[in-house]
Amino acid sequence: MRCQDLRQCGQKLVRRRLLNPREGSEGRMPRCLSTLDLVALGVGVTLGAGVYILPGEVTRNKAGPAIAISFLVAALSSVLSGLCYAEFGARAPGSGSAYLYSYVTMGELCAFVTGWNLLLSYAITIASVARAWSSTFDSLIGNHMSQALRGTFPLHVPSFLAKYPDFLALGVVLVMMGILALGARESALVNKWFTGINILVLGFIILSGFIKGDLKNWHLTEQDYTFTAAASNDSSSLGPLGSGGFAPFGFDGIFQGAATCFFGFVGFDAIATTGGEAQDPQRSIPFSIVVSLLICFLAYFGVSAALTLMVPYYQLHPESPLPQAFLRIGWGPARYVVVVGTFCALSSSLLGTMFSMSRVTYAMADDRLLFRGLAQIHPRTRTPIMAILASGALAGVTALLLEFSNLVDLMAIGTLLAYSFVVISVLVLRSRQLGLLESSLFSSSLTLAVLLLMILTMILAQGSRYVFSGDPVYTTVAVLLLLLIIGITVIIWRQPQDPSPLMFRVPALPVLPLVSIFVNVYLMMQMTSGIWVQLGIWNVIGFAIYFGYGIRHSLEENNGQQPPASTFQTLDENIPGTESS
Repeated sequence: MRCQDLRQCGQKLVRRRLLNPREGSEGRMPRCLSTLDLVALGVGVTLGAGVYILPGEVTRNKAGPAIAISFLVAALSSVLSGLCYAEFGARAPGSGSAYLYSYVTMGELCAFVTGWNLLLSYAITIASVARAWSSTFDSLIGNHMSQALRGTFPLHVPSFLAKYPDFLALGVVLVMMGILALGARESALVNKWFTGINILVLGFIILSGFIKGDLKNWHLTEQDYTFTAAASNDSSSLGPLGSGGFAPFGFDGIFQGAATCFFGFVGFDAIATTGGEAQDPQRSIPFSIVVSLLICFLAYFGVSAALTLMVPYYQLHPESPLPQAFLRIGWGPARYVVVVGTFCALSSSLLGTMFSMSRVTYAMADDRLLFRGLAQIHPRTRTPIMAILASGALAGVTALLLEFSNLVDLMAIGTLLAYSFVVISVLVLRSRQLGLLESSLFSSSLTLAVLLLMILTMILAQGSRYVFSGDPVYTTVAVLLLLLIIGITVIIWRQPQDPSPLMFRVPALPVLPLVSIFVNVYLMMQMTSGIWVQLGIWNVIGFAIYFGYGIRHSLEENNGQQPPASTFQTLDENIPGTESS
């Protein structure tokens, strides 16, 4: 009897959702978002304050003028995951993003883990952006606000809590929550204004850099560095010279910079949460993901190139590079334009991330994996009002009390985990023809390929110096793993693929998805053990909710329609425009 109970529990963990619209849920939220709205959402979330801060720190200490190449490498890495999101956006146009994609391919437990960690990433992102908004405003008024709050409300508590409660950050979150509650169309309009102003400011910065820039700053020598140090009152304010030239820190610096720049492209997945409200999701979601990534790359590339042309890389201010750069070229008033752009970038990033978090919360609650009340729709505005209030309250309290210097990596690991699940889901979905999903060859090949990739990334992450220095043991193991992965990739490639016509397909399958998994896992392996412990604690809380509530109340509990192969067949048949001709 106990074995039967365990078997039934295991079946519940892997039960998959059909993409058929839920009874009574179709049309609950209006399809009012155009392709322009989706592009603005993706650009707004991705081009947050990072475009104003990230180039300074990476250029000064890691890549030099070659930061433009670092952004190119980072963009190519992001595109690998972006293409998988684009294909799923064409197949599965519903709210939930990676959560929904995991549910219809890999099962309920994987879906819950994906959604739960997405919520963590969103909450930390919202709170950190709100804190940055507050900090930027505080710096404009001479830090009087932080000094007053630190003196009035000192928090003598553990290091993970903030030194003082940031009421302005909480207020900004509440304002954005109110805008979202007005309706999807209204919040999209506000976001377009914020994003449009941000793009105009970035265009001004790029144009200024090419007008006032000097190509000599891409060919600096030790003599230039010595002259600058001698003329400076504080030579300690200069960054390292490296070897000078365009790539002063070599290829290592370019790739270290690319690892940091990668997180500047996190946010495009917000577009995938609009599937239930986009006017034409099969077309607009794939198009918007690709276009938003292209726009963000051009912005990062242009700003970093302009910045390094205006100021020698070792003289850049790591925290506020653009205002200081304009002061150095004699365009002091232009820094106020930068401030306007910074506030707009932060506001659009905050609004878009809160939109995404509320939609994932709504999708999980609508499937009853989270509490049913969170799926309530406001009758007039037709927005998921309880999901907006709950996610806003969580993020607001987090912004009020927590310190974020130690939580950024936790946000990143949750996002990378979701990216990896989406990539694996594409491999599963594309190879379902003729019941291949159930064939031992395909299942074992895919599982083995992912496991070998994880082992290879661990070796490269922890022992790269031994591999590249020619250590016979490490090098032999790495080469053998690579050969095995290539062989398994060929086996997967030789399997028949789903021929259903789609608006967008990931090219070069399975090579690009497997490369994407490698990049994502490699970046996750860079995290410290403390980050993994924090992630484990968050997931323990999630499992308590799932096994205490979700597994018993899931709408799939009474569905009874769990055919192994037809689940995936239904996925395409129920999407208009994907029927075979």
